[in-house]
Amino acid sequence: MGKIIANFFISLDGVVESPDQWHFPYFNDEMGAAVEAGVQNAAAFLMGRKLYEEWSAYWPTADVDQDFSKFINNARKYVVSNTLKKADWNNTTVVSDDVAAKLRELKEQTDGDIQMSGSATTVRWLLANGLLDELNLLVHPIAVGHGQRLFEGTPTYPLKLVKSETFQTGVLNLTYVPDAG
Repeated sequence: MGKIIANFFISLDGVVESPDQWHFPYFNDEMGAAVEAGVQNAAAFLMGRKLYEEWSAYWPTADVDQDFSKFINNARKYVVSNTLKKADWNNTTVVSDDVAAKLRELKEQTDGDIQMSGSATTVRWLLANGLLDELNLLVHPIAVGHGQRLFEGTPTYPLKLVKSETFQTGVLNLTYVPDAG
C-alpha cells in the first residue's frame, strides 16, 4: 500500500511560497541527498492544479537539472482538481469528483510512495481528510516575512515528530506523521 508523503522547503515563519527566492543559499549536498532519497522512493507524484500548471509548462522543455527533469517527465503523476478537465503532460491523470475515495483507492493500488512537493492547499485538504501519511519539512533558518504559509487559518492538526537532523547550513530536516492520539 502506498503512502502520500508531502515535502516542503519552509522558512522559520512558515512560508512555503516562492522558495526559489530564499532557498538556494541553503542548498548543499546534505539537502540534495535528502531530496534525492524522496525521488528514489517515489512510485508516483501527486500535485494540486496550480503546481501542475506551473510544472507542466516548465519541466517538459527544461534544460536544467536533467535528473529531476527526466524523473518528473516520466513519472506517474496525479493532479487533484475539480476544475481541470484534462492533463496533457506525459503520464498525468486528473483526480476529480470524489477525490478522497479516489486517493484512498490510489494508495491501495500503489506499491511505494506517492510523493508531493509543494501544493500547500492540497496538503491541508489531505490532512483534513486523513489522507496524508507523512510531512517532510526542510526548515530554513530565515524569516521571509511574506508569502503563503503552510498552515494559515487551518484547524489544529496534531503531528508527531518521527525523524530529525540538522544540516551544516542550519536547515532542519524534520519528518512528521499525523498523531492519532
